[in-house]
Amino acid sequence: MIIVNLRPSTLTLPSPSEAEQTISQALQQRLIASINADGPMPFDVYMARALYEPELGYYSGPRVQFGSDGDFVTSPEQGHLFAHALAVQINAISATLDPDWMLLEPGAGSGALAAELLPALNPPPARYLILEPSPHLREAQRQRLQHLDQALRNRVEWVMQPPDQPWQGVVVANEVLDALPVKRFEMTDHGVAELAVNGNNDRLTWCRIEPHAELVKAIEPLKLPPGYCSEWSPAMPYWINQLSAALSKGVLLLVDYGYPRQEFYHPDRTQGTLVCHYRHRAHFDPLLWPGLNDVSAFVDFTAVAEAAHQAGLQVLEFTTQAGLLLGSGIHEQLHQHEDLRQQLTMVAEFKRLMLPGEMGEKFKLLALGRGFTETLPGLMEWSQRHRL
Repeated sequence: MIIVNLRPSTLTLPSPSEAEQTISQALQQRLIASINADGPMPFDVYMARALYEPELGYYSGPRVQFGSDGDFVTSPEQGHLFAHALAVQINAISATLDPDWMLLEPGAGSGALAAELLPALNPPPARYLILEPSPHLREAQRQRLQHLDQALRNRVEWVMQPPDQPWQGVVVANEVLDALPVKRFEMTDHGVAELAVNGNNDRLTWCRIEPHAELVKAIEPLKLPPGYCSEWSPAMPYWINQLSAALSKGVLLLVDYGYPRQEFYHPDRTQGTLVCHYRHRAHFDPLLWPGLNDVSAFVDFTAVAEAAHQAGLQVLEFTTQAGLLLGSGIHEQLHQHEDLRQQLTMVAEFKRLMLPGEMGEKFKLLALGRGFTETLPGLMEWSQRHRL
């Protein structure tokens, strides 16, 4: 075991409240106790606990994560245009499915996407399944959906696992892949070294450990230079397989920030893609204030496509979020309102979702299918499948 230092020297972040510090300290003490008992903690284990530890993890605790009062804003929180773009695609898909088709949304966040998507689906799904392990988020989602018509609310169910019997439908996952725990590694003169979290005088520090065999198998062929740090997701293939195992016919629509592999492991991206968010500020120290930060990594979409192939799925389309919006014809809605203020609000939302400097190029859509042979409407013109 070799101690390494990846902690930034300075951070300009607002200080947590006393209540937040109490939560973070409790989680840190729990993590250090595990490290003292079992040795250094692989980073993917640390990330899973920092995000999902019962009552103390970032997504498991009572803190607000989404929107202006949280730490970041997702595309559905911007307004209704993103959901309507997805609805164009889902309406075309559902026309080929059984009348009792279902929609599964894992990690539904604040419920903003479900709230906008359900009224835009024609016909709506027989069941809208929300896969959400956090009781705090489930309650927030229920509150968000209260304004919907009772008939639509009756279609919503909260589940703890995907359907295990054959079903037809659509899976919509927005910003879920980036929260799957990743292994972090560093290249040395001797090959791949796995990075882990150690406890040093009641502080969390980085160290190197012997790499997991699957990590070495995945990274060695890339021939990255010594000093190169990045991430690899061991959980993602299992996640894809779990969501799609019982899907007899349908499509997975996965939206997240990420790159094809040749860009993910670009020679200039020597510190990887790991990023944390706290009160709308990005930083790069996942060991700071565990339980209070969103910890995420960009998605290797080539790896997702490979995992999909292994799970018996086909890659239907790969495009940017801008391509999704343009291909779905959402820009045509911008001038349909007579109210000038409403028009200006929609134009501002459209720019945030579309422009390369905002979310348009950073976010991608990967569509995976099983038993679905049709072309997704409007997306072929904006296809970037060749980049995978």
